[in-house]
Amino acid sequence: MEIDFREIFTAGMILFAVIDILGSIPIIVDLRSRVGKIQSEKASIVAACIMIAFLFVGESILSLIGIDVNSFAVAGAFVLFFIALEMILGISLYRDEEPKTASIVPLAFPLVAGPGVMTTVLALRAEYHTINIAIAIVLNIIVVYTVLKLSGTIERLIGSNGLGVIRKVFGVVLLAIAVKLFATNVKGLLG
Repeated sequence: MEIDFREIFTAGMILFAVIDILGSIPIIVDLRSRVGKIQSEKASIVAACIMIAFLFVGESILSLIGIDVNSFAVAGAFVLFFIALEMILGISLYRDEEPKTASIVPLAFPLVAGPGVMTTVLALRAEYHTINIAIAIVLNIIVVYTVLKLSGTIERLIGSNGLGVIRKVFGVVLLAIAVKLFATNVKGLLG
């Protein structure tokens, strides 16, 4: 086990950008207004379990179907690229149908631990130690839980314009991460 605070910080910031919990506050507030109470604890625990499980068995599942981590990471770079474009340009390239309940689905999956996050977890695994990624996941889940609990207050404090700015800044960061992820892993495919 090699705990590296730089790796934890970097992986944590990447996951924070992909999860985009602050950008999801309008969705969370809308869900709360339509279905009542949101189960923050349950959603956070389930999202953490999904991410940790994918961190440890995701690679095995990929090898079972004959896909190496570099290929998955390159594919993940494309997914992150398009998520970043959505965040920066304020467009919607793909969204699931409107959720009817705020139980585990859609909060834990796909809002917090969606396909982009799972792709990112495996892509991070190609570059960082597993323990550091696991710690980054736990730290992000603490942030997710806090935001879910305080979503109404955060929305009032920051306002919709503030949330828009935060979303665009993290979109640019995510775009840079996608380019780096692509460049790093495409060498593994070609070399």
